[in-house]
Amino acid sequence: MKELRLLLIIYSVCLCHAVWAQPRRVQNKPFIDERQFHYGFFAGIHDQTIQLQNSGYTDPATGQQWVAQADQMGLGFSVGVLGEWKLSRYVSVRAVPSLHFGSKHIVMRDLSTDNRESQDLKSCYVGVPIDVKLAAPRFNNYRPYVIAGLSPMYDLGISKQAKLKVKPFTLMAEVGMGCDFYMPFFKFIPELKFCFGLGNVLQKNRPDLTDPSQLIYTQSIERATVSMVVLSFYFE
Repeated sequence: MKELRLLLIIYSVCLCHAVWAQPRRVQNKPFIDERQFHYGFFAGIHDQTIQLQNSGYTDPATGQQWVAQADQMGLGFSVGVLGEWKLSRYVSVRAVPSLHFGSKHIVMRDLSTDNRESQDLKSCYVGVPIDVKLAAPRFNNYRPYVIAGLSPMYDLGISKQAKLKVKPFTLMAEVGMGCDFYMPFFKFIPELKFCFGLGNVLQKNRPDLTDPSQLIYTQSIERATVSMVVLSFYFE
């Protein structure tokens, strides 16, 4: 996960350096950024994961002590629409209603017996990020930018009969970078964004469990937070 993020950041820096090193050329769609409102859509991929903080709980009856962690990348698909309001030449506010389809794989291990269990937390996040966009001056047919904002997320894919259950709502802080490419008939915008969950999404109260013995999995976790890395391709 960390290696992937580092490679993507290095790639983005190299891309921006290559953009600014070019001589001046004829501009495509020179007045497209003069509009007060911008609209578009995007499709992309993401990697979602869940960070688990184990509580160290030991079952007094059986002596079981379970620990859990996410052990795989959770690649998924993202799609949505874009609405952007221009505040000034370099600053704008945008809303990006989005859908993120994916899953998070969790492996659990009993330290007393080395027994293992696993679970796929399938998710369908509906989010409406509100971001502030800071753009550099346009050069030729390129314009890099950075964004920061908040994204409320609601998970439509919650499974009731699961060893671990997460709350459907979470709030994420997000930061990212991208570059506007001005094509002859539209703008093409690749963007890399990092989303960090701000709250504990672990559902501690489990009245839905039909097997009380499975409560130990929830008791073994103190805190859970979610995060995503999203690579999007906008068309405007």
